[in-house]
Amino acid sequence: MIDNLNILIALMTIAFGAFGFIAPRYTASALDLEIGPSNMGLSELRASVGGLFVAMGLFAIWSGLPMAYALLGVAYTGAAIGRLMSIFLDKPPFKKAMLYFGLEAGPAAYLLLANL
Repeated sequence: MIDNLNILIALMTIAFGAFGFIAPRYTASALDLEIGPSNMGLSELRASVGGLFVAMGLFAIWSGLPMAYALLGVAYTGAAIGRLMSIFLDKPPFKKAMLYFGLEAGPAAYLLLANL
């Protein structure tokens, strides 16, 4: 069961990353981000929201190593902590921010507890 949930979360990571990688304008819109005149924002989305998560998810599945899934959990933990900090300091739309927090904190907790 652990293997199946690990793979499911890695596939979810790849899917979310694929949006940033393939469709950065759509991703920017979904995240309430604006793209500036230089298009550097598109580059950042393809790299940090896209390629990074696609590569991490693919590597975790390819290697099958518990530590690779745990590292994916560490990445989700960082995202969840950043999101929580933003909720308190930046006051983003609460429902949307909490949804994203759940999509980060849930996988983080599972991946760390199941793979360490």
